[in-house]
Amino acid sequence: MLCIVVAITSGAFAQGDLKLSSDDRWIPPADSDPESPANQLRQAQLALARGDASRAYNLATGWLDRFPADPLRAHALLLKGDALLAKGDEYTALFDYEELAKRYPGSDVFVIALQREFEIAKAYANGLRKKFFGTFRWLNADDEAQEILIRIQERLPGSQLAEQAGMELADFYFRKRNLQLAAEAYDLFVQNYPRSMNVEKARLRLIYSLCGAYKGPKYDAKGLFEASARLKELQALDPITAQRVGADALLVRIYESEATKILSEAGWYESMGDPISSELYIRRLVNEYPKSIATLLSLREIPKIFNQLPNEVQKKIQTNGPDYPKLRKELLGLDWETSSSQLPNVDAAPTLDEPPTGAPSEDTLPGVPPVASDPTATPAASPSPTPSPSPSPSPSPAGKVP
Repeated sequence: MLCIVVAITSGAFAQGDLKLSSDDRWIPPADSDPESPANQLRQAQLALARGDASRAYNLATGWLDRFPADPLRAHALLLKGDALLAKGDEYTALFDYEELAKRYPGSDVFVIALQREFEIAKAYANGLRKKFFGTFRWLNADDEAQEILIRIQERLPGSQLAEQAGMELADFYFRKRNLQLAAEAYDLFVQNYPRSMNVEKARLRLIYSLCGAYKGPKYDAKGLFEASARLKELQALDPITAQRVGADALLVRIYESEATKILSEAGWYESMGDPISSELYIRRLVNEYPKSIATLLSLREIPKIFNQLPNEVQKKIQTNGPDYPKLRKELLGLDWETSSSQLPNVDAAPTLDEPPTGAPSEDTLPGVPPVASDPTATPAASPSPTPSPSPSPSPSPAGKVP
């Protein structure tokens, strides 16, 4: 439920303009004009202060109709919105707060109106629904929450309220599992508020959003590289926090995920009848990720792929490429001629497309739920290679092989 305390505003309506009667009631000074716009609006404010939101709303609405150009119009709009808020109609109140913000940005109640909007947006972002024709709370308000939180940051850049709105927006995306937008929002927060008390939380959630946005080897891995860089930055800036959240273990997972993606691409090219491209990916895997499980798996299959290559390509690999037979012998203990069907299974390493046992959670990283993959997502289209003609199988190479 939305609960916002509506305070009596300053300026023309401060208690200093009123006097306390013998029966403990606030009354205007005797020399004030009861028909003046200020006094009429004060009556609406007093009604709201007494808890009569309906009367306050009616008085404020009538005042706005009678005094369309009065200097106190911004105060009247705030009062009308506060009355609607007190009646439980926060959505309609937003129209009055928004009119105030748009038309009177120099008013002394401008920030107060944005504070009201922030509290409403925060409630919407945390699950409060809009009323359906003023009755049941049935309508989703996610779009309104996002729009308001973004607008506050645009209107009050660098302010404490903008900082709160920025974090609330990032947390909203994070809770909704929209991890790409969450990563962008946390990154923006870190850039804009490097001294905030929430900057550590933002850095950590940025890393987990980047990791969680990765859906598997068939998808773009850009976020993995960014997450790895951010983790290493965290280790340099705050090694204690990095150790607490298991940065080393997460870097291993990222490393294995990157390697698994390359292995997947090598397998795809092989399935398309392009052993040359497949070998190039395996060569990159061996060179850049020599300690990965994916490299071991690729070395199991390299003889089959190598034997499909044209003779001239084989010779170039034997001269300038990796020493595949030596690597197979050192890492797998296998001769070149051993068939992959005769090999024991190699357990895959934990990667980021599936949440591992003991993944960081709220117990180790405050406020961060475990990241799960999206099995319904559609993979990005892979480039369509030009298949090479399948060459005749070559005999097992003697001496140094690719």
